[in-house]
Amino acid sequence: MTTEKNRVLIFDTTLRDGEQSPGATMSHEEKLEIAALLDDMGVDIIEAGFPIASEGDFAAVSEIAKLAKRATICGLARANLKDIDRCWEAVRHAKSPRIHTFIGTSPQHRAIPNLTMDQMAERIHETVTHARNLCDNVQWSPMDATRTEWDYLRRVVEIAIKAGATTINVPDTVGYTAPVESADLIRRLIADVPGAEDVIFATHCHNDLGMATANALAAVAGGARQIECTINGLGERAGNTALEEVVMAMKVRHDIMPYTTGIDTTKIMHISRRVSTVSGFAVQPNKAIVGKNAFAHESGIHQDGMLKSADTFEIMRPEDVGLSGTSLPLGKHSGRAALRAKLRELGFDMVDNQLNDLFVRFKALADRKKEVFDDDVIALVTDAAAAGQADHLELKFLRVICGTEAPQSADITLRVGEKDRQATAQGDGPVDAAFNAVKALYPNEAVLQLFQVSAVTEGMDAQATVTVRVEEDGRIATGQSADTDTVVASVKAYVNALNRLIVRREKLGSDAKEVSYKDAG
Repeated sequence: MTTEKNRVLIFDTTLRDGEQSPGATMSHEEKLEIAALLDDMGVDIIEAGFPIASEGDFAAVSEIAKLAKRATICGLARANLKDIDRCWEAVRHAKSPRIHTFIGTSPQHRAIPNLTMDQMAERIHETVTHARNLCDNVQWSPMDATRTEWDYLRRVVEIAIKAGATTINVPDTVGYTAPVESADLIRRLIADVPGAEDVIFATHCHNDLGMATANALAAVAGGARQIECTINGLGERAGNTALEEVVMAMKVRHDIMPYTTGIDTTKIMHISRRVSTVSGFAVQPNKAIVGKNAFAHESGIHQDGMLKSADTFEIMRPEDVGLSGTSLPLGKHSGRAALRAKLRELGFDMVDNQLNDLFVRFKALADRKKEVFDDDVIALVTDAAAAGQADHLELKFLRVICGTEAPQSADITLRVGEKDRQATAQGDGPVDAAFNAVKALYPNEAVLQLFQVSAVTEGMDAQATVTVRVEEDGRIATGQSADTDTVVASVKAYVNALNRLIVRREKLGSDAKEVSYKDAG
């Protein structure tokens, strides 16, 4: 059997090897959904399950075989006739069925069934022959091939080819191989085994040492033309070769890896997220290609470069994997360029001095939060606008004592006019105590009409936006502030409202008598 010289077949085993991850079991409906997504994305072969493992697995493989539109549907079978018959029953209705049978050939695995080398060789011949009599498309795998003695591996591969296997898969079952060994092993098998030119060699790499993707690509360089992989690298222990990694590596580095696949890469992100959801295995943020941070830049230097030219720090386009664009999350490493870009994106166009003032507030917030979200920025702009309208009063210091035992108290330092004044007050809760302290420093007859708190951003470190509305002699003023500390936001909002009252008095020419400031210090 021959194939296009540089065409690499993608064999996805998310529904078989991927589901073997402890806790990653999928429902029947979820398996059908993922299989349909894989088929639509252009996967060549879908290993839909292990039909003899359970009635549920058999039903899923059988249903997927009937529904598949393009992909070859494969089932797994151990090296015995009962397994192979059951596998065939499950896949036989596919437009393109495949039987995949395997046996462990390394010394460690030969010891389990207690077979001699000759006895195992006979079983391989018998089972592969039986599978080929049922199906024209047969894949055979010597499990733990990379720890199998060379002479014996060469011998059993030749037996499988003569028995009718059309694909020879070479598994690195325990993730033991290094890339140079992976390439050399495939190269030697193709060169030394009679009949190798008539079959496709495949590679199946585990990630125990973090080299699954590198080993798979090295095997392709050595002559393999099928890669077994999973979405998100899901699989036993540390997982498998990740489909998205090998496909995008070949796409990005086509200059040194001139291989092609039939994968529609724009559908990668969608299926990655669905597999993550149905399997319950979250994708780590820094995972290549599909991680949350794969196309995110927080460093000020990186953000500035990205705003000028995307190729400064990205070797692929986010659109290539189905994302709408690059993310420039704001954090403590972000610079003015990124903040200005975000403000413009949100509809705020600021002059330099406004940006500089806001940048100081932004940096102070970023030091307290892991990530600054869009709503955080809006809250900062709103807070800055409120604070800039009047500065007769300014909160300088706040400390509260609260808990299950009353009364609660607050220590406040408030700038009133040109002087800093300090007071301590008690109240029914920390906010009430803080407001009482403000009133002690700036006596007023304003009545609190509204006190509203809302968490406007994500996470445990979310900013709270507090809105305070007060009324004095028919004059109404509203103050608003945002902070990761709700009590601080509350006091700032209250002070902002009082500042607005002062401004309203001046604009309306109020004849209110001069307020006597009480020095509580």
